[in-house]
Amino acid sequence: MAGSRGTGRTAAPSVRPEKRRSEPELEPEPEPEPPLLCTSPLSHSTGSDSGVSDSEESVFSGLEDSGSDSSEDDDEGNEEGEDGALSDEGHSGMEKTTEEQVQDGSPGPRTEVASARIGDEYAEDSSDEEDIRNTVGNVPLEWYDNFPHVGYDLDGRRIYKPLRTRDELDQFLDKMDDPDYWRTVQDPMTGQDLRLTDEQVALVRRLQSGQFGDMGFNPYEPAVDFFSGDVMIHPVTNRPADKRSFIPSLVEKEKVSRMVHAIKMGWIQPRRPRDPTPSFYDLWAQEDPNAVLGRHKMHVPAPKLALPGHAESYNPPPEYLLSEEERLVWEQQEPGERKLSFLPRKFPSLRAVPAYGRFIQERFERCLDLYLCPRQRKMRVNVDPEDLIPKLPRPRDLQPFPTCQALVYRGHSDLVRCLSVSPGGQWLVSGSDDGSLRFWEVATARCVRTVPVGGVVKSVAWNPSPAVCLVAAAVEDSVLLLNPALGDRLVAGSTDQLLSAFVPPEEPPLQPARWLEASEEERQVGLRLRVCHSKPVTQVTWHGRGDYLAVVLATQGHTQVLIHQLSRRRSQSPFRRSHGQVQRVAFHPARPFLLVASQRSVRLYHLLRQELTKKLMPNCKWVSSLAVHPAGDNVICGSYDSKLVWFDLDLSTKPYRMLRHHKKALRAVAFHPRYPLFASGSDDGSVIVCHGMVYNDLLQNPLLVPVKVLKGHALTRDLGVLDVVFHPTQPWVFSSGADGTIRLFT
Repeated sequence: MAGSRGTGRTAAPSVRPEKRRSEPELEPEPEPEPPLLCTSPLSHSTGSDSGVSDSEESVFSGLEDSGSDSSEDDDEGNEEGEDGALSDEGHSGMEKTTEEQVQDGSPGPRTEVASARIGDEYAEDSSDEEDIRNTVGNVPLEWYDNFPHVGYDLDGRRIYKPLRTRDELDQFLDKMDDPDYWRTVQDPMTGQDLRLTDEQVALVRRLQSGQFGDMGFNPYEPAVDFFSGDVMIHPVTNRPADKRSFIPSLVEKEKVSRMVHAIKMGWIQPRRPRDPTPSFYDLWAQEDPNAVLGRHKMHVPAPKLALPGHAESYNPPPEYLLSEEERLVWEQQEPGERKLSFLPRKFPSLRAVPAYGRFIQERFERCLDLYLCPRQRKMRVNVDPEDLIPKLPRPRDLQPFPTCQALVYRGHSDLVRCLSVSPGGQWLVSGSDDGSLRFWEVATARCVRTVPVGGVVKSVAWNPSPAVCLVAAAVEDSVLLLNPALGDRLVAGSTDQLLSAFVPPEEPPLQPARWLEASEEERQVGLRLRVCHSKPVTQVTWHGRGDYLAVVLATQGHTQVLIHQLSRRRSQSPFRRSHGQVQRVAFHPARPFLLVASQRSVRLYHLLRQELTKKLMPNCKWVSSLAVHPAGDNVICGSYDSKLVWFDLDLSTKPYRMLRHHKKALRAVAFHPRYPLFASGSDDGSVIVCHGMVYNDLLQNPLLVPVKVLKGHALTRDLGVLDVVFHPTQPWVFSSGADGTIRLFT
């Protein structure tokens, strides 16, 4: 039993003498190393003991050797009697120490020996095969990044990583001290530092520079073609021929039998010899009705040329010959408008007729017509073309609308840019480039007052409230508020009382505009207030209630649109950022909306919620004018590319209808407050009045019918009509032009 036990553990006796020999070497160490270092078979070792046998290596790697060398057998035979008991005790003791070491983490003698002897193997390792002690297998070592070990030996114990606590400073010192640091790499399988030899460094440099690893390899050797173009005596392959090459094919037999049957049945005709005479297609021959094309149901025969008439004769009757006047008229006509494509001429005989100059050209065109023109019968629905034209009402059924010029208001010396009518319709105010405002009586065309303002009047607006007699005019960088004192004196007096009742606050708020009272001289001509801005004002418009006023400034940024409140003399900038250059603004007649027209779009803002409600896309290059329907659901825009765009706000943000009646740029558009009319003025000097009926039924689209083109203004400096405005109660329209006149059409 003991003998068998001894032979079963042949590794143990062979270890012990070596163990005794190596223990004195390990004794002088002052204290045991940390457990990780001690139990690690991969730790750095300075020992140079190279006398370790294969069986001892197998013990260190956890393998049990099945047999031993002959010298070890002799030693075992001599020492078996002495050390038989010792082997049992040693083995059990070794198992105990291993268990204790695993539990306590204390270093065991066996692992100490292993750690002491392992470094020699790497000091001179010439084998390329994988290290036998790393039993991890062929798995990525990244799996063990978060663990202190890199696998297990055959006894199930962990193989610990080498202790690496060197920081960057230590690495830098090593780099400075070690002259071979640049050629030191780390082995990923074992974690050891390896020093590359000169041959390995040269190999790495060759590979990095893109050369071949083998020094003796010549990449530019002459290529030898395996298959040359020359016919060889011996074949490349010496395969015997296939069986199918000398046995009749059943598939081909089937094909031949089918062809024989088709020839017998007459399905395959023998080839007839070709007729060598060339064949020509006669374009002008009569078609055979029994031909293949003639039997086709949808075939249309080629049209024939008309037969020549008397005019084409070489000796036509005298009535077919043209007189001198008729010949001149014929020569001046366009070729497509002439009744005859030639001039009839008289010759004494057929021999005297010259060759026709356009003969070849006409025949060529006829041939092109015959073979390029598709001739096919198409199933067409029989629709009367008149039914396709929309049934529009006649203009006289859409009366009343202005039809003729009634009055001309003369007095301005320069172009009249803007117009406005009083709420009662009795008075008219106009602003001009001659630096003056003129107030007219509508019925008589009499100028009742002229107010010099000292600058170009860009825009003028009469307050729409009947209880207030006030006019706002945009002159350079300020808005002038005037009381013309026309009409009812009680209204004019109450307007002055309203303006003078304002009490300025103790601390004036910070505002984008300054409100200034008029001086005594200015009050004599009717000026009451002056609202000063930092930039020129291009438009001024009132809210329907008459207390708020919107202005457009010729500037960049978010301060292009300002809203002024008359009763509290406050100004505010409603927008934080701009969306392009603002052209026009307009208040919604019924709801708290502000429409802002930039060059390419019209935005609808909700003033109470302070948000964008809609963005209308007119598809114009540059919007010039804007008007809102009195009901508030429809908007029209004029543009400098001569388009008038109608938007239905309930329908879409795209145009409902685009009208291109004007030849030049549109300058102004306007809706009538009461009648279903809208008008547009253009640089072509005309005003076009259209009927625009909006129905209460949401399912019925608006009816847009142009009814009248009104002309009267003379073009001046390539400008025509600059502003258009309707009378508040009558179907009349006023227009101001670049010729310095204002015209009333009734």
